[in-house]
Order: sequence, then structure tokens, then C-alpha cells
Amino acid sequence: MAGGVGSRFWPMSTPARPKQFLDVLGIGKSLLRLTYERLLNIIPNENIYIVTNAEYYAMVKEHLPELDNKQILTEPERKNTAPCIAYAAAKIYALNKEANLIVAPSDHLILQQHKFERIINIALKNAKDNKRITTLGIKPTRPDTGYGYIQFFEEGDVVGGDVKKVKQFTEKPNKELAKIFLTSGDYCWNSGIFVWTAEVILNALKRFKPELHELFCKDFSVYFTEKEQQYVDAAFHAAENISIDFAVMENARNVSVVLADFDWSDLGTWGSLYEHLEKDHHGNATDNPDIRMIDAHDCLVKLPTKKKAIIQGLDDYIVVETEEKLLILKKSDEQNLKTYLKLIEQENG
Repeated sequence: MAGGVGSRFWPMSTPARPKQFLDVLGIGKSLLRLTYERLLNIIPNENIYIVTNAEYYAMVKEHLPELDNKQILTEPERKNTAPCIAYAAAKIYALNKEANLIVAPSDHLILQQHKFERIINIALKNAKDNKRITTLGIKPTRPDTGYGYIQFFEEGDVVGGDVKKVKQFTEKPNKELAKIFLTSGDYCWNSGIFVWTAEVILNALKRFKPELHELFCKDFSVYFTEKEQQYVDAAFHAAENISIDFAVMENARNVSVVLADFDWSDLGTWGSLYEHLEKDHHGNATDNPDIRMIDAHDCLVKLPTKKKAIIQGLDDYIVVETEEKLLILKKSDEQNLKTYLKLIEQENG
């Protein structure tokens, strides 16, 4: 899934070039490219599909020239993850009714490739053999309010690779509740990575969101034909704006979570990126040697290449500048960035 705007990575991520197309790690590869290469070790190139907004089609081709045109699925408008997944599942089902699907956001950072492959294979086996809706859960390390949480039935030891039945989902709790989840031992973060068969997810959509299912599944014969885009555009225009979590995951009872043991971040915020960057002895992270940090601690600073800067006296701040925009934000206040951006939009009319 590569159609989002990534507003929490403002000002670098913009509607014209969102974060999945950015080299936020400074290694010469975009997040989309890294996701593709990670999955290429598990799935053959011809079985990888990208769902993105129509305006990003050319950028996907630029970053992933190995893909055939039919592997890039375009949405005419953003309607969240449920319509996106319904489209991809219906198209792949039309090609192979027994297909197994891995649904992965394009903006995750996942280290320890061998552990990732092990967990994915466990999830694939559970999804296929037991006809289960399967998601990957991440052991929480802090009471983060930016993630959804999954409560599972705690049976015996809790170790990486375990498959647990899901008890309930909780979407982005407040700080107090997140602290309880962190210490309880039977909660994990919802990674947003899902594994299921095409048949199972389409049946779940048919049960819980029949209107959405009907939009994308009433005529499988249009897929892989010249009629597909017009059919899909009409489906998206009529579709409800809803996430797969609200549409299916919170309603279904045949849901399992595989407890992942690899290093993971959804890189949804500057703060999550900070955790993975190299830091100096004062905890400051910057990829620009011309920046001088004086009496400053635990800051993330990203400025244009070769820009000289002196930053003094800041503790626990995010400083990001582009040619036209500047962000100076307390890391602990990062969850309010979307609210602040709305103020700018309102002022600009």
C-alpha cells in the first residue's frame, strides 16, 4: 500500500512527494524501494502489486522499474485502507482464487530480514491452513498513543513466532490506557501488516461491509482488461472511507496475531525515525556535517544539504527544513503535528 500522504513527516513529505518516495534514512533508497526489496526475498517479482494514488503512478515506475504496468493499481481518490485492500484482493482473486496475500504498508522500517521471513512464513501457514485472518503484532516498548493495540489470549509463554487468537483491537488509546497495555503482557502493537487468503478477506468484507464487497466484486471479468480502471474508479467514488481495522478486524472472530520478534518501526513520525538514526554523544541525530549542535541534547535535525547551521540550547526537539518550510517542534508534542498543519490550512483559506 503506497497511496498515503504521510502528513506527520511534514515538511519533507508533501502531497506532491509523500514519504514513501523519500530517502528518509539517507541510504540512497526510498521507503517504497526498501519494502519492495524486503518482500522480493519471499515473493517473486511478478506477484508483487503496488496500490497507490493515480497521481503517484509515474513515481512508482521511477522507483520500481522492474514492475509491469498491470502490477501498479491506481486509486482515483483516497478512501483509506479497506477499499484499497478490497480492490487488490478482488483483482488477485480474479487471477488466482487460491492466492495467499501479504498486505504491507510501504513506509515500514524492518531490520533482521531472516526473522521477518520466518514470521511471514508462520503467518502464511496459519492463514492458509486454518483460514484465519492473520496480522503481525509487535511487542510494545513504550506507551505510544500513535499505534493501535491488539489484545490476545495469553496461553502459556509469550515468545516470538507464537500464534495467538485475538481478543480485541483498541485503536490509538490515550496515554493512561497505553501504560496499562504496556505492563499487562497480553497486548501488542498492531503492525498494519496482514496475511490472509484472497477468499477469506473477500468473504469477511462480504459479511461486514457488503456494499464495499459488491462494488469491487460484482464483476470479476473486468480485471486485467481495458474496462478495469473505469470500473475501479466508479467503485472508489462510491466506496465508504474506512480503514480495514474498522471494516473487518474489529468485527471478525477468526483473527490471529503472530508475535513478531524483528526490529520494526512504521516510520510514521519524525520521533520514530529518530530512534533508528545514528546519534552523537549528546543524543543528537543529523546527517549534515555542517550543523553545529551546542548545549543541545536528544534532537533530530534535518536541513538541506550543505546548509550551515548553529543550533544552541534545544533539548528533545525536531528541526526539519526544506526550501520553503521549517518545522521546530518538541518531540513530546509530535502527535499534535496534524492539528498544527490544519491551522496552517485554515489560515491559507
